[in-house]
Amino acid sequence: MIDTLNIKVNKTPASRLEQTDFSNLAFGRTFSDHMFVADFEDGEWKNLQIMPYGDLPFSPAMSALHYGQAIFEGIKAYKLQNGDISIFRPLKNYERFNISAERMSMPAVPEDLFMQGMTQLIALDKNWVPGNEGQSLYIRPVMFATDPVLGVHASETYKFIILTGPSGAYYSKPLRVKIETHYARAAEGGVGYAKTAGNYGRALLPTKQAQKEGFDQLIWTDARDHGYIEESGTMNVMFVIDDVLITPSTRDTILDGVTRKSILQLAQSWGVKVEERRVTVEEVVKAAKEGTLQEAFGAGTAATVAHIAQIGYESEIYTLPEPLSRKFSNKVSKALSDIRYGITADEFGWNYIL
Repeated sequence: MIDTLNIKVNKTPASRLEQTDFSNLAFGRTFSDHMFVADFEDGEWKNLQIMPYGDLPFSPAMSALHYGQAIFEGIKAYKLQNGDISIFRPLKNYERFNISAERMSMPAVPEDLFMQGMTQLIALDKNWVPGNEGQSLYIRPVMFATDPVLGVHASETYKFIILTGPSGAYYSKPLRVKIETHYARAAEGGVGYAKTAGNYGRALLPTKQAQKEGFDQLIWTDARDHGYIEESGTMNVMFVIDDVLITPSTRDTILDGVTRKSILQLAQSWGVKVEERRVTVEEVVKAAKEGTLQEAFGAGTAATVAHIAQIGYESEIYTLPEPLSRKFSNKVSKALSDIRYGITADEFGWNYIL
């Protein structure tokens, strides 16, 4: 992309790169030297700058803190085999970011601001992109309301920030999950399809309770009668039943995941039978009981593919086939990894090369 925006660059006087242990990267705890920041004021985006990563001043009356106008995205950049840096499908995240913005009554971010802010930031901090297997540069665009005013109405000012940080694997082992039948992640007519902060806040208590019971995560069900599978933790969820890849169809309660899209596209290119539809709890439990549930996994940017080892439902635990024996999820995980690291050809044009 040709850089046409006037983005002011203020470099840090002291990089933290040499103090960073790239052999021990926990997800979301290490940040690169710089961040991109822009302000929405008087109906336009202004004050575009790349600055040292650090704290920002804000008013305790800032409306995002009180009324929840805050959205974000999760994207990853990879170091290819030839040394180039590639961002995986960022334009899909850009599109979803503005879908979230519209739902939360926030201004759209122009594509050139989103993409040039991101690419110039990564180019400046290119040495922060790790090259080890399983590692990547996690990219977090976030926008929040900044009006220092109490009152339930959409803010007139906003801040858009892009953070980056080297990251390792999100999950270190296959997951033990519980089908949730009381709490709900999202309701029809709500904001489940938007990547807004409140969706994650409301998930914390039920997730914590499930973890006390020995589970790693939840499988969310619909808010009306808890009869339909929706998502798993912070990921889309997929099942292989009788050699058919089945996943809940996207709706206003389910996030339209970029990794989900990519997996479905790969599966269809391989001739795998795919069903995108409403998936009942009953059919998944029945398949687990009868041994026809061959695979279950979460799909998301942070984890890519997260194997589900056990499913808990109504005091019963159903153990799935050993993850190492699973044909589809291991194949698709490797295929995505090989494309992202430039090991195999990017036939779909997913890699955005800097």
